[in-house]
Amino acid sequence: MSSRRGLFGDAGPWLIVGIAAAALVLSAVTWLGGTLGAAMAGDGWAPPPFAGSTFRALLAEGPGAVWPTTSPIAVFIGIAVVLANTVVGAVFLVRAVIRMTSKPKALAGRKELEALCPKGITDRARSLRPSLKGQKTLDPDETGNLLGDLDPSGPELRSSFEDVELDLMAPRAGKSTGIAIPRVLRARGCVLLTSNKNDVYAVTRAERAKVGRVWTFDPQGIVHAPREMWWDMLAECQTIEGARRLAGHFMASINDDASKQDFWISAAQNTLTALFHAAAKGGASVLDVLAWLADPADRTPVDLLREADMPALAGQLQGTIRGAVETRDGIYETARQSASCLLDPRISAWVLPDLDRPQFIPSEHVLGKDTLYLLSKDGGGSAAGVVAGIADATMRAGVIAAERMGGRLDPPMTAVLDEAANVCRISDLPDLYSHFGSRGINVVTLLQSYRQGSRVWGEAGMDALWSAATIKLLGAGLDDADFVDKIARLVGQHDVRTVSVSRSKDGSSRTYSDRQEQALPADKIRALPKGTALLLATGVRPALIKLRPWYKEPNAGPISAAAKQEADAITQRAAALALSTGRNSDG
Repeated sequence: MSSRRGLFGDAGPWLIVGIAAAALVLSAVTWLGGTLGAAMAGDGWAPPPFAGSTFRALLAEGPGAVWPTTSPIAVFIGIAVVLANTVVGAVFLVRAVIRMTSKPKALAGRKELEALCPKGITDRARSLRPSLKGQKTLDPDETGNLLGDLDPSGPELRSSFEDVELDLMAPRAGKSTGIAIPRVLRARGCVLLTSNKNDVYAVTRAERAKVGRVWTFDPQGIVHAPREMWWDMLAECQTIEGARRLAGHFMASINDDASKQDFWISAAQNTLTALFHAAAKGGASVLDVLAWLADPADRTPVDLLREADMPALAGQLQGTIRGAVETRDGIYETARQSASCLLDPRISAWVLPDLDRPQFIPSEHVLGKDTLYLLSKDGGGSAAGVVAGIADATMRAGVIAAERMGGRLDPPMTAVLDEAANVCRISDLPDLYSHFGSRGINVVTLLQSYRQGSRVWGEAGMDALWSAATIKLLGAGLDDADFVDKIARLVGQHDVRTVSVSRSKDGSSRTYSDRQEQALPADKIRALPKGTALLLATGVRPALIKLRPWYKEPNAGPISAAAKQEADAITQRAAALALSTGRNSDG
């Protein structure tokens, strides 16, 4: 014997069910729409029986058989209105179902992210910030740092004020518009921002000026701001530790890998440490340090160290000076290269005492709501060493202030280290990261890739930075295959059910089996759309979020207008400078 399969095969039963459901929905729409039309026409709400006889009469005799006192036009209008709303609702429902089912099961949902949701983050903020106690309602920005909205439909997620963040995104993937600018605009305490571009400054300066003083450190003319401040660089060198840290920032500006310090780098850093400390103790200036570097035979720094009762450091410096000429000159030349940016009077003027301009004092900055913009170009001649020095001094001042407050800054300090690998190479940043978080210093380090960080801090240093960051955002354009594959493994796998259908002369049968596959393969991570990011929070499965660009927020209009004015002012200052430079060169 042989058996014949139906016309539609295995789909036949489902097709019958679908036709029946469609007929039921169409009947309900007609019944409800006609009744609504009659009510709108003034005949009151008098629905006919929801029965087959009603619909047969409607099909055979028209609307007058069911709603005899109502104009057929009113009935048809009512049906059209209900049908349109039903279609729209069905479309939204289908899209919602597709979004929910398309999200990989291995990614975290709202329940797992409760600690980052509004209620959880508010409770956390009250426990971290004594100043919030007693306040019944809190502004969301008082509770944590906005990360974005959980994909696909929220809620908004925030990190706490003891989290520290590392964000990896390709250029033009939303680092500035979705992270740096919103963090500066929403900050409740003092702000520190490093950058090599003028976009964040242009958008945020006017808003930050409303809450506190704006300090702009712009020695290389990124925004062509007039010099209205100076920073006592040598004040940080009153201790050997401070002098060594400052020397390390300058050496990092010429060393592509902090983990690979050869003899010349280490020896030059020791020499620069001694010279900085001698200048600080002896009341000398940055210009004196440059003179000592130019003349290795000058014994002045050795004498100043001895007068400051630092015989060991004086002896070490003297040993370098009296060493073999080739070795001494190599050490001094390396030190000169690291501090070469200070030879430019346009840069050194920002770190020399100036009685006509206010002095930026890090210990005072961290106690208020002022904003410090640290701007520098990339490449040769950049002021990256100075920028790293003032950024490091400010964050360390925040640590000291937090210890005096009982443990944490309140309100917390926001430090956005944009282009950190280019303009703010703090060599031991990975070691300090978790310590900053425990002191209420919210550090956000923005890098273009994992490999970029490895070139600055070495593989071990970048691994330490990655591990110390309690919040990590991975955005669009990550092209490092090994790193992206590592992230795919961290996201994990999920079960996928497959169906196998076998057919024979006796009919067909289905076999179900489960297999595991990566929730987010490497190619999907690389192809994340602009404006989205993969969130990796400590103790929680990864989640997809949508960033919240500043220009899509409700208050974007006034901010955008102020940003345009600031951008125009930057252009005018640049044009005026170019004109002045041209006249001087002609003269």
